Amino acid sequence: MTILAIDQGTTSTRALLVEKSGANKIIKSLEHRQYFPQPGWVEHDPEELIQNIQTCIDSSDDTIAIGLDNQGESCLAWDAETKQAITPVIVWQDNRTRQIIDRLKPKNSQALVLKKTGLPLDSYFSATKLAWIINNIPKARELQKQGKLRLGTTDAFFLDRLADRFVTDISTASRTSLMNIHTGQWDPELCDLFGVPIEALPEIVPTTGDFGTILSKGRRIPITASIVDQQAALFGQGCKTVGDVKITFGTGAFALMVTGDRLYQSADKGLLPTVAWQLKGQKVVYALDGGVYSAGSAINWAQSLGLFKTYDQINQFKKPSAIERELVFVPALSGLGCPYWDRTAGGIWIGLSLDTHPADLMQSILEGISFRAAEIIKAMNAIVSIKNEISIDGGLSANPYFCQFLADVLNREVVVKSSAELTAMGTAKLAAADYIAIDWEAPLTKQYTPNINRQQYIEKFTDAVSRSRQWRS
Repeated sequence: MTILAIDQGTTSTRALLVEKSGANKIIKSLEHRQYFPQPGWVEHDPEELIQNIQTCIDSSDDTIAIGLDNQGESCLAWDAETKQAITPVIVWQDNRTRQIIDRLKPKNSQALVLKKTGLPLDSYFSATKLAWIINNIPKARELQKQGKLRLGTTDAFFLDRLADRFVTDISTASRTSLMNIHTGQWDPELCDLFGVPIEALPEIVPTTGDFGTILSKGRRIPITASIVDQQAALFGQGCKTVGDVKITFGTGAFALMVTGDRLYQSADKGLLPTVAWQLKGQKVVYALDGGVYSAGSAINWAQSLGLFKTYDQINQFKKPSAIERELVFVPALSGLGCPYWDRTAGGIWIGLSLDTHPADLMQSILEGISFRAAEIIKAMNAIVSIKNEISIDGGLSANPYFCQFLADVLNREVVVKSSAELTAMGTAKLAAADYIAIDWEAPLTKQYTPNINRQQYIEKFTDAVSRSRQWRS
């Protein structure tokens, strides 16, 4: 008996097959195209994503249950009858709806949204993206008049198309700015505020349970878990008690801290209350969330500029830290997330000189991502006392310089888990609940202990951040 986890992320779809013993392997991995039709716009082809999910599922022969994790805030519209998408997937990174945000802010809408959702007014979340669809896609308005329009995050589309269940889990719904986080239901006042028809949204359900079945090779396999990828990574890291924190360094960097059954609203610190998960028949587990928009994407961007060729070139550096030499990079390539929530911020280097080399620039990029993560952890620790040990995963966790610098800036032990598939493993463990108990805990790969006090440089980095803000009109 095996459990299949489908990790549908920003850049790829991966299938992880997990046995009861915890033995696991990736059996399929498919990248999908990124589309940038206009500045600030980021899209995916929904049909490509559906095909990749189905291909991943068809790669397994003896699966007894499937878990599916999703991108979170990415969303789209589709036809209720044909189940065909009528828009591209508008990706969480997309910033086309900034004008909607600008129109809402003077109306004192920020206070209402914060009170009901715990989220700031930001184009990062799904609400304004769905409103943009209603305002700009004639087919959407036509289907709405006919009562055939469906709107939702990508998980709802996948489940409706493949399993005939028009639902979304509560962790994903909490990332839309349309769900009242106190009730766990769509809020009519919020839907009216953003102009999103509430009747077009999916039913909100717990993270585990009955999500229908998917046809694969002539048999139907039950889907028993659906969750946001970052929350899946939190579960996969084994973070389940209050004060447990993980940071995933993928396309962006996302920190989550478990707060248990207590909901913290901390708008003054820029942190977001979110649903971690809700197991079938149990109470909601909450978390605090803080995100950095550009992490791995900043590294990929730098590589595309020719600043380095192979990753081993940026694992160690001969010179002292870049910030010691007064070279600072602010990774605001898509604006600033927590705790600033400033989409007008621009990525900047400060301290360039005639003797600055590509290696210096790369060193500053790695340090800049570390400093941004440290800002989030500092804000979290002011609310709930964080344990000394912080667990990290994602592509940057394989970089020794980055991990050691992060430990130094945080002044905490940084633990890297050996599995590169913690998101998928968390999804698999959630999906397995009614079938088998997976005997697996993420083992350590390496532990980094602070050995240089870097906190003295946080003020300098904060100064650089202030210079990057409100740069774009």
